[in-house]
Amino acid sequence: MKIMKVKRAIISVSNKDNLLNFAKFLSSCSVEILSTGGTAKVLKEEGIAVKEVSDFTGMKEAMHGRIKTLHPKVFGGILARRNNEDLASLKELGGEQIDLIVVNFYPFEETAKMKDVTFDEMIEKIDIGGPSMVRAGAKNLESVCVVVDPKDYEKVIEDIKNYGGISYDLRLKLAAKAFEVTARYDAGIAMKLSSILSEGGSDFPPLLPLFFTKVEDLRYGENPHQKAAFYCDEKRYLGNLIKHQGKELSYNNLVDIDAAFSLINDIPKTASAIIKHTNPCGVGVGATAKDSFLRAKECDPVSAYGGIAVFNVNVDEEAAQSLSSLFLEVVVAPSFDEEALKILSKKKNLRVITISEKIPFDGLNYKRVAGGILVQDNDTFLEDRERKVVTKREPSKDEMEALELAYIICKHVKSNAIVIGDKTGSVGVGAGQMSRVDSAKIAKMKSYKDTKGCVAASDAFFPFSDGVEELAKAGITAIIQPGGSIRDNEVIECADKMGIAMVFTGRRHFRHG
Repeated sequence: MKIMKVKRAIISVSNKDNLLNFAKFLSSCSVEILSTGGTAKVLKEEGIAVKEVSDFTGMKEAMHGRIKTLHPKVFGGILARRNNEDLASLKELGGEQIDLIVVNFYPFEETAKMKDVTFDEMIEKIDIGGPSMVRAGAKNLESVCVVVDPKDYEKVIEDIKNYGGISYDLRLKLAAKAFEVTARYDAGIAMKLSSILSEGGSDFPPLLPLFFTKVEDLRYGENPHQKAAFYCDEKRYLGNLIKHQGKELSYNNLVDIDAAFSLINDIPKTASAIIKHTNPCGVGVGATAKDSFLRAKECDPVSAYGGIAVFNVNVDEEAAQSLSSLFLEVVVAPSFDEEALKILSKKKNLRVITISEKIPFDGLNYKRVAGGILVQDNDTFLEDRERKVVTKREPSKDEMEALELAYIICKHVKSNAIVIGDKTGSVGVGAGQMSRVDSAKIAKMKSYKDTKGCVAASDAFFPFSDGVEELAKAGITAIIQPGGSIRDNEVIECADKMGIAMVFTGRRHFRHG
């Protein structure tokens, strides 16, 4: 084990969390501490011995603090390999070895997000000396340790206590983290400046750096022969889920949970859904969590077998009892009563998941394709969305309520999608067909009850009137769809002929995957 003794450290941090205890520990180990500006002031106020970097280099800070550590004595002390040749060069510079770099950067991204920040104020928060020292120290990890995260102070303390210095394994881990942090920092600056360049033009920046942190390795991917892992961005929404019990989560589980929460977050009433292969095989609303689940299950109990149940409200004892009547892989809700958890614990393999915060689907959506990545904003409903009755007959109040719910559900079904429903949820779902008329036939075929008097939703326009004719045969009384076909007039004429009320939304909701 290669242990590196620490004789001299440079500390210059914007984030001062846990700093004092760490600095006091280093000082108690007779480590000479070099520091700058505000960091030096904080340490001195606590009675910690500090040498100003300007005294170490013999050069005062210049250009109102823009140049503090950018000096050959500092970078020579960091970059010098501990061999005779480099140490001789360092001696010629009049420098001394620096073994530990404790640095984090000016908060550029936080400053850039401030409402009234000026361009000049933002530019001044671009750190130069900090990232330069970090990169230099990480490069020379054979002889230098770099700490960029206050959470890692304790790891350094433990190594020094256990080994009298810092192990190579820890230096390597912290060097890798250091380069990750500098890459993220520079990417944030590049993206902000790129976004300024693109203002008034494209909504998407010319540069798209993506950074995700691994949460865990998964058992396998979509299929057992595929390897997989789960990575999170800084928001970590699904990464913040709490698993109360059950087997580890799989790749497919996480994909389905994402689809389930996307759907359930769109429904304003107490609701439950059962998801299978990212499609809803049943959605229900009700007065209670139990009522909504039983309604969702009623739609297609055969397909629901082995699915994921999701709620947008707390799961109580009654709801948990109703869940135990069906084999499920996962149950997800914002919260569970203690008694509900006890009931569900009887099924040891059932994964019970809490996601307490509502996931906002207002960011960018990425899809990997060969040789690149496709980017789009997320498909969200607008509060001022268009609703235009295009037929002679207007939908009744009850029909309109049912249409709105069916349209929400339809948005989350693989295209081409037709959903037959009523005010309480889905009645039949036709998903992922190559022709819309086939989706209509399947929605009718999958319906759990007589569809006479039900309504239907389509995720995109009807290219021909045959889809409307098929729904009319099923007894559908009202249809909601985006409109926009060159044959809209024929479709509307067919609806009028069948006595069907039709509403255009002006917004398509394809879901290709």
